[in-house]
Amino acid sequence: MNLLEEIDRLNPNPALREAVLAALGKVDFLTEQTQRDAKTIHVANLKIQALTLELAHHKRLKFGVKNESLTAEQRDLFEEHWCEDGGAIEAAVEQLVPEVATEKRKVRTRAGRQPLPDHLPREIHVHEPASCQCGQCGANLVKIGEDITEQLDVIPAQFFVHRHIRPKYACRTCETIQTEPVPPAIIDGGMAAPGLLTWIMISKYADHLPLYRLEQIAARSQVPLARSTLADWVGRTGFALQPLASRLAELLLQRQVLHADETPVAQLDPGAGKTKRAYLWTWRSNDLDRGPPIVVFDYQTSRAGKHADSFLGHWKGHLMVDDYSGYKHLFNERGITELACWAHARRKFFELHKANQSPIADSALRRIARLYALESEAKEASLEERHLLRQQARTDLAEFHDWLTTTRTGVAPGSGTAKAMDYTIRRWTALVRYAEAGDLPIDNNPVENTIRPIAVGKKNWLFAGSERAGKRAAAIQTLIGTARLNGLDPHAWLKDTLEKLPTWPNSRIDELLPIRPKA
Repeated sequence: MNLLEEIDRLNPNPALREAVLAALGKVDFLTEQTQRDAKTIHVANLKIQALTLELAHHKRLKFGVKNESLTAEQRDLFEEHWCEDGGAIEAAVEQLVPEVATEKRKVRTRAGRQPLPDHLPREIHVHEPASCQCGQCGANLVKIGEDITEQLDVIPAQFFVHRHIRPKYACRTCETIQTEPVPPAIIDGGMAAPGLLTWIMISKYADHLPLYRLEQIAARSQVPLARSTLADWVGRTGFALQPLASRLAELLLQRQVLHADETPVAQLDPGAGKTKRAYLWTWRSNDLDRGPPIVVFDYQTSRAGKHADSFLGHWKGHLMVDDYSGYKHLFNERGITELACWAHARRKFFELHKANQSPIADSALRRIARLYALESEAKEASLEERHLLRQQARTDLAEFHDWLTTTRTGVAPGSGTAKAMDYTIRRWTALVRYAEAGDLPIDNNPVENTIRPIAVGKKNWLFAGSERAGKRAAAIQTLIGTARLNGLDPHAWLKDTLEKLPTWPNSRIDELLPIRPKA
């Protein structure tokens, strides 16, 4: 018997029946409304969580450390300004304290300050007393030792002129004149010596100084260097160095394991009166192989996957990339083996934990930390020893995967936690592949670290003037970046190379490359 039948039996009043019907309808309405509100609240919570993660990410970019590893190399962007303020405050305090002016100032000890490099030239200054007699008794002073302090100094760019004199000799008998020919140079008949060309190229591509600033620097020394002249020299020097960059690309494609990444750059679009987006594709050797490190930058006008296919040609091997879809055809159609980056997977859990102290994210971070601890332990090990150590990582990885799949079933779809876990689960096969051998990298950090100076330079030179300029910049960055990876001074290497290049045979081009074998 339902409620209405019971009411009709006890009280057949029609008014009561209508009131009960109205009440029941209202209850049904409220129940449906509650369900709709619960669904709306769930969606709102997911959106709030996503926005909280995004906000936390942007706050870290603006106010905090940009990389989640919190390493000393990537400390707060404003730390140098805090140090400057500290020095200024300390100087102000010393000036205000009366004792400083009246008493002998104590020499401050700087714990841990490194000595100045031995290879720098020393300019000796000997400070002898005004008199060799004692100021109290008049006796002759006897030298018993000396105090030595050193200060670092610098001379700004100094311009000077090489004057080449080639005497002319005549033979009266043969009626001929003999003189030494003009030495070969990168720019025939040009007035720029290799040292000046090196200064221009390093300033532009390593120190990221636009040519108009170099023009101003030269003008301070009363040296007129028109920007158009500087640009012409850059173009001709870049053309001369292109074979070296092309050879580095050939050598890189002989490796079996590569890193890849791409970063956007702006290219001037004169027809539209604005800039358009181009990309600098970066290809880097694996630090765990036995060859010298090489990085190659490839400038292209888009991010289309065809550019990766064109650069690699017939290459096959292991390729470490992020989850960008432009690489997928390489793995699906070309037979290249994909390696996924654990730093990318970790970053998603890190941002989740940073935003709301998620216990699931904390557990994932701890498990990933164990993988990196094993890599740190194997850093100086041989390939065979690292392979053995990674057997333990394979056990940890299996436990990690079981935990992921089990925990994921209890996480709300669409949440930040779900997205972080889904990313790792989706890429799992490529993520764990590094543990199969001792020479495969665990993440893509090496190539990202190589790109970082380019990101700094973009803020200075703002855009590439043309596609040709972009490709020239990529070639020069290839040489400078590879020199840095090999521990070479780019300035010293480039100056030596520009001096040798005009007469250097093509058959010995490898001897000019900015690489040196690993010890």
